Formats: sequence, structure tokens, C-alpha cells
Amino acid sequence: MDQNSEIKKLQEENDKLNKLYSAKSDMVSISAHQIRTSLSALKWIIEMFLDGDLGKLTAEQETLLKKAYEGNDRSIRTVSELLLVNKTENVTEKKYDFSKVDMVELIDNSIFDFSGEAHARGIEIIFLKPEEELPGVRADKEKLLTVFQNVLENAIKYSNDHGKVFIALRKNDNDSIEVSIKDTGIQISEAGKEKIFEKFYRDPEAQKKEVVGSGIGLFIVKKIIEDHNGKIWFDSEKDESTTFFFTIPIYK
Repeated sequence: MDQNSEIKKLQEENDKLNKLYSAKSDMVSISAHQIRTSLSALKWIIEMFLDGDLGKLTAEQETLLKKAYEGNDRSIRTVSELLLVNKTENVTEKKYDFSKVDMVELIDNSIFDFSGEAHARGIEIIFLKPEEELPGVRADKEKLLTVFQNVLENAIKYSNDHGKVFIALRKNDNDSIEVSIKDTGIQISEAGKEKIFEKFYRDPEAQKKEVVGSGIGLFIVKKIIEDHNGKIWFDSEKDESTTFFFTIPIYK
């Protein structure tokens, strides 16, 4: 077999593998979405019982339903982690579709998606919208949505019950938009401050608050932001809160 034939054969085999990988990825994504939808519907039904919308519960019934609610919530988070990993595990290979994105609109839509979870824990999400209109950013909207949703979900997850999550936007002098998301929960440990963006790392303080987690979310978030020529960092205050910041260049 000559060299050209060998190269052609390798290319054909590589194409087959890519198609198989794509099919596997689509199957995982579709299945996970279906599972999460069913779990979310179940969560809503359990909430109705716990809120007394369907009648008064006995103490024993309320205790059992609370355990069911907590187990269901952990399952939803696990499936969400699976979706995130499946969606972005080969982020370095996927092409970015850059366009002009309105950050205010993107954040408004994301807040709505998490309103149910925040309400269940009595957490108030406060979006401090800028007084003047901000320019759009140059971003892949889908991937930027993944970034914001991941950071917001963490802020809600690690905030104390009946706390607050503050979201703010501002235009920087270096032609970028800066986003900040501040929780009212745990602080990052001293050891974690050096490792928080490492793949599979979970801070000890986070593990105390929430056992379930893959430790890949912030690793992916950092990768996406850097692929946008942006930056991400955080400020963690002892016994008070943690604020994550990231920047995205303005669309020109």
C-alpha cells in the first residue's frame, strides 16, 4: 500500500470515529435533558406538597418529602454536571461562533432559569443593571451562556439559605465588559485559592457545603473565557462571601 492510500485510509477511519463520538455525545445530551426535565417536574410536585398547596402534611410526611426533595435536587445537579461535561469536554476542538451579544439580555434570561432553585432556598438574586446602555460583547453566545450559568449556579449552591446573590456589569477602560457575581456564603480556602480553576479540583469548603460535584465547571469556564481573550478571577472574603469576576471584549 502506497503512502497516499495509507493516509486516505487513516482519514476515513478518523471520520468514522468522529461520527461515532458525535453520535455518542448527542445521545448522552438528549438522554440527560430528558432525565433532568422529568426530575424538575417531580421537584415541582414535591415543592407543592411541602408548601402546603395540596393540603396539610403530618410531621412524618413532611420529613420524608424533604428527604425526597433533597435527593431529587442532588440528582438534578448531577445530571447538570453531566450535561456540562458532555457539552464542553472537547471545547478545544470545537469552533467558536462569535457574534455581537447583549450581556444584559443574556443575564436576564439566565436569572429566570434559576429563579425556581433560588426561591426554594429563599435566596434573592439581585441584578444591578448599569444605568447607561452598554455595548455588546464579541462572544459565542452559547458558550458564554455556559460560563454565566455555571458561575451563577455555584453562587446559589454555595450561598447560605435566605441569602443574596448580587450580579453587576460595567464597562472597563480596556474595551471590555466586566461581570461580577457575588454570593453570601462560604469563602474559598487558602489552599484552594491556588487551585480553584484546576480540572477536577473541589475546594474543601465547597465539599462541606455540597457533597455532589465534578470539579470541572470552573476549569471549563476559565478555558472558554480565555478563548474569548477575556480574564477571570475572584475575591473571597473570610466568613463573608466570594465574588467571581470575568471580562469579555467589546464587539467591534
